[in-house]
Amino acid sequence: MTTAAARPRSLMPVIAIFLICLAPVVFALLAYYVPALGLRSAVRTNYGQLVEPQRPIPDNLTVKDANGHPYDLNQLKGQWLLISAGPGACPESCVRGLFVLRNSHASQGKNVNRLERVWFVTDDAPIAPVVDEAYRGTHVLRVDPAALAAWLAPNAAQPSAFLTQGLWIVDPLGHLMMQFPDAQQPEAVRDDIRTLLKNSRIG
Repeated sequence: MTTAAARPRSLMPVIAIFLICLAPVVFALLAYYVPALGLRSAVRTNYGQLVEPQRPIPDNLTVKDANGHPYDLNQLKGQWLLISAGPGACPESCVRGLFVLRNSHASQGKNVNRLERVWFVTDDAPIAPVVDEAYRGTHVLRVDPAALAAWLAPNAAQPSAFLTQGLWIVDPLGHLMMQFPDAQQPEAVRDDIRTLLKNSRIG
């Protein structure tokens, strides 16, 4: 009596298992290398907004110090600049911006000497005493608000309002590279600055 020949096993279950195991790898590769597919999460890890493309200090930005003498902003190159702006009377929004910049600067530990604070005064009004009393060490510089807005906020619907609310970071090469539309989360501003300094080899 002859034994019937064994039927060949189907490879389909093996192929199915292989494809199931391979699917997560393919998905991850597509998400990483083809962002247009929308598979990657859009979660931002920074509070500030990167300025793209970065904008260098404009040649037509006429700057004067608190005594009315011409001031070349390029002399601060080599340092990270923390920038805010506002009228000389320095209303509450201005005071808050200066407060955030001062605390963000002071909390950088060993990197504190890599930073300079700049407050651009956007009118001819006398400087409020609170600036000199509470924010000593800040570079107080007068500048034409239209020229400043063209650099810091070229696309803002209301440039003057945006200038009084925003904060900016200029890298040691003189390029505007990050902006904060407001200072409602001072700890987040501080942490973004800390991350920049930690990962940067310049300045």
